[in-house]
Amino acid sequence: MLALIDANHFYVACERVFDPRLDDRPVVVLSNNDGCVVARSPEAKAVGIPMGVPWFQCRELAQQHGVIALSSNYPLYADLSARLMALLGHFSPRQEIYSIDECFLDLSGFEHHDLTAYGQAMRRRVLRGLGLPVGVGIAPTKTLAKVANHLAKRQAPWAGVCNFNALPPQEQNAHLAQRDVGEVWGIGPRWAARLRDLGILTARDLRDADPKTLRQRFGVVLERIVWELRGVTCLEWA
Repeated sequence: MLALIDANHFYVACERVFDPRLDDRPVVVLSNNDGCVVARSPEAKAVGIPMGVPWFQCRELAQQHGVIALSSNYPLYADLSARLMALLGHFSPRQEIYSIDECFLDLSGFEHHDLTAYGQAMRRRVLRGLGLPVGVGIAPTKTLAKVANHLAKRQAPWAGVCNFNALPPQEQNAHLAQRDVGEVWGIGPRWAARLRDLGILTARDLRDADPKTLRQRFGVVLERIVWELRGVTCLEWA
């Protein structure tokens, strides 16, 4: 088993750590020279501020809703990222830092723990120590941990932690059926278009597809993703 821990709207969260007046307000962080939106608070997303668009295109909408725009502060984000990874590293002897705001933790040998409670302990420790909200996805493979993390951060029932393996099979199927094939980790736009042409529209369709056939058409990488969706570890640790 492993966990994927991912900070929520990381750049905005970092800004809120040092300016609590930004809490619960619509906030965006802009790229170098204030060019494009690179991070949004949930409140900014809710009023329709798009991700990645040039700021001048959404400035009028932002003014209508009182959106606060901040210039990026990459030294601050790098410092908090280092602190975040160091703190999370205490929860497992094996850690893989995947990006500035997310990492994998190996939970092999932790099966005697309540893994959902362990994930909640991670969230509390990070929030108390750094003031950053995080989501925790727990699953037997990296690909499924990505799915679990997505659910943990976007659906209320798990309160920020989703142990995918603990869900009944029919519920796992339902969540995979609701996830577009293009949203599966490792599936780019070109592959997604080709898979849709084959009638593979969702993550569940991809999981249930024949691995050998997909290997012949796409190569070994896609075959590994299929096995990962089935709970078989194929992606190595860095």
